[in-house]
Amino acid sequence: MTLRVLFLLMLCACLPLTASAGALPTPDSGPVLRIQGSNTIGAALGPALVEGLMREQGLLKIHSEAPDKANELRVIGETVQGRRVAVDIAAHGSSTGFTALKTATADLAASSRPIKDSERTDLARLGDFKSSGAEQVIAIDGLAIILHPQNPLGELNTEQLARIFSGEAKTWEELGGTGGTIHLYARDDQSGTYDTFKELVLSRRGKTLSSAAKRFESSEQLSDAVSLDPQGIGFIGLPYVRQAKAVAIADGQSQAMLPLNSLIATEDYPLSRRLFFYLPPNGKSPWADALVAFAQSSKGQAIVAANGFIAQTVQAMTVTPNALMPEGYQALSRHAQRLTVNFRFEEGSATLDNKARQDLSRVLDYIKQREKTNRQVTLVGFGDAKSDPARADLLSKLRAMAVRRELVKSGVVFREIRGFGAEMPVAANSADEGRIKNRRVEVWVY
Repeated sequence: MTLRVLFLLMLCACLPLTASAGALPTPDSGPVLRIQGSNTIGAALGPALVEGLMREQGLLKIHSEAPDKANELRVIGETVQGRRVAVDIAAHGSSTGFTALKTATADLAASSRPIKDSERTDLARLGDFKSSGAEQVIAIDGLAIILHPQNPLGELNTEQLARIFSGEAKTWEELGGTGGTIHLYARDDQSGTYDTFKELVLSRRGKTLSSAAKRFESSEQLSDAVSLDPQGIGFIGLPYVRQAKAVAIADGQSQAMLPLNSLIATEDYPLSRRLFFYLPPNGKSPWADALVAFAQSSKGQAIVAANGFIAQTVQAMTVTPNALMPEGYQALSRHAQRLTVNFRFEEGSATLDNKARQDLSRVLDYIKQREKTNRQVTLVGFGDAKSDPARADLLSKLRAMAVRRELVKSGVVFREIRGFGAEMPVAANSADEGRIKNRRVEVWVY
């Protein structure tokens, strides 16, 4: 054996398991990470994020293998020493992720809806899953209401949607359209997409999904079925509109909105939703921790956008003033740009929610990078309707002040703090979910 060969062998023995300086541990057998839950995340976004993390860790020969079971995938890479590293992903619906955490058959739950109180209670022995470390918003999605491409209807409201999907509205003619009997398409009971639709549209009006609806575990298959059925209507995650037609949606007194990226990023679009990773607070997997950190990074958010979801990267957008806006808001829109983030609050509280805490650093980075820390930022607060309009105005400004307090700590000097009370609602105030969406703070920059 030559000295050169001996040196190389010694060097390899001293190298970490991957080419990355911060290499993660790789066990001798079994997957390094087990992810279960949402099909919306697990179909493409989850595997893409895993592949991105593996590349960052210096793994080689990264590829995916599909076992015999539908909606399951194994992402595989190799260390520089040739050791196999595998991540298992099972995408059978959000609720299955929380069940798998309870039975210790998953290290990370992917969910396209917030954890339910009952699930949080069931998992209490693992820690508080509503804590900022456990609940991680990785992307924003919008539920698109899809029709056949030739259906002439351009907009619907959430009340009409409830009547349609409960089976009360049976023909397109009842909605001012044509085509005869309405054919319903929906995701399966395990799906976070279904849970979100049920929560935002059906349950708040005391309705349930019609038994006549055709149910699908696969988002792609549902979308393709609607696009081939002139009488069809379905709901789907934004990346899965495919060949179908998305319609504009209104909720309560809100304007009808198409599922546009900017309106979903701010969560103004009535059927917008958050996509989550949930980590057990006690006994986290290092690979689960690393995947969450990667998903929140600029590289991870670029993968979010590349997969058709809405990244949480902060951008400025121009808002066109219109007569439905208060005069002060119209004046603001003429001279400033709105950032693609809204700060929202925990239910019944002036405390920023988990996503808002994450967004504070993103907004601060944006402001500092563009040198807008000195009187070039205005905060605008909104709230839900109150019996006393003056109280609604005050509360909306107090919410803006709560955001101001956090950003002032980092040296931001604000131009103005405004409160518009219950004006310009983005959701109906008749349900808790709508009131929470209306309690928001916008960020404007000059």
